[in-house]
Amino acid sequence: MTQGLVFITGASSGIGQALASRYYDAGYSLALVARRTEQIEAWAAGRKLDGARYRVYGADVARIDSIVAAGNACIAQQGLPDVVIANAGVSIGMDTAERSDLDVLASTLATNNVGLAATFHPFVAAMAARGSGRLVGIGSVASIRGLPGHGAYCASKSAVVAYCESLRGEMRASGVKVVTICPGYIDTPLTQGNRYGMPFLMKAEAFADQAFRTIEQGVSYRVIPWQMGVIAKIMRMLPNAVYDRAVQGRGRKKRLGES
Repeated sequence: MTQGLVFITGASSGIGQALASRYYDAGYSLALVARRTEQIEAWAAGRKLDGARYRVYGADVARIDSIVAAGNACIAQQGLPDVVIANAGVSIGMDTAERSDLDVLASTLATNNVGLAATFHPFVAAMAARGSGRLVGIGSVASIRGLPGHGAYCASKSAVVAYCESLRGEMRASGVKVVTICPGYIDTPLTQGNRYGMPFLMKAEAFADQAFRTIEQGVSYRVIPWQMGVIAKIMRMLPNAVYDRAVQGRGRKKRLGES
């Protein structure tokens, strides 16, 4: 007997893959979503997953109809999930003075925000009718304060937090929990090219273990690791003048095409 079904976007690498592994080890069946389905299949074969306990759905969360179709296919083929984790996201540096970076902003918001809402969409009404479920949005400590060169990512992750808070209020009486998890620096392909210090860098597997427990408990909001939660609270309290001096000269995220 399995413990339930989890639907995870961005499952081809990084946090998504680590969460898939953690849930599988806990006895869950998996509905795994990514554009690069061949990478999921290769990982599943390498881990010798039971073919009866997982399915792979190809979808692009930046395209609403694509991810909604994947959610509907999951319900039709595997049933209504117990947990939905909107993990897929992008992080690209931007400079507002560059016209091409406005397109980077638009694509970041399409993936990180519209894609998150579209991921949840197929499951919201059905979970509410059932009276149970977990809808999980993966934010970031970058949502706490804006960082130079990170305008697209910081804005999108701030929006993730606000959106999930709004959805949590809407779902409060339904029995469905909305969980917001804000990772600090996690060792994944998304962070390995960063050109600045990453305090309390955490392995993806260790993050997934803590995230799993947070989701199971139905905690509404948590920063992982906890040390970054403390730093986030301090950052939030700093006066603007102090904060601006503190981040002056900090390394910036690579822009699209930068090596």
